[in-house]
Amino acid sequence: MGLLDFLFGNNTKKIQDFKNRDAVILDVRTRKEYDAGAISGSKHIPLNEINTKISEIKQWNKPVITCCASGVRSGNAAKILTNNNIEVVNGGGWKSLQKKL
Repeated sequence: MGLLDFLFGNNTKKIQDFKNRDAVILDVRTRKEYDAGAISGSKHIPLNEINTKISEIKQWNKPVITCCASGVRSGNAAKILTNNNIEVVNGGGWKSLQKKL
C-alpha cells in the first residue's frame, strides 16, 4: 500500500463499479489546470463552484467520480457531494485515474 492509498484509500474497485454504471468524471481543478490536460469526456466544475452546482450535478442522475491534480481537492468535492446525497467516489489525481479507467 502506497502513501497515497493510505491517506486517500484505494478506490480502484469502487471506481470500476462506478465506471460500469456510466459514472460522470468530474474534474474539480481550476480552468487553467483543466485546459492544460484532462480526461476525455470529463466534466469540469472547479471546487470553489461545487456548492452552487449541486442541483445541476443531481440532474445528471449518475454516480460521480471526482478528480483533481493529487486527490485532495477531489476528496473535498466528494465530501460535499456525499453531504448532498450524491453517490460519489474520490478518483484522486486525474492522471492516475485515467490509467485506472
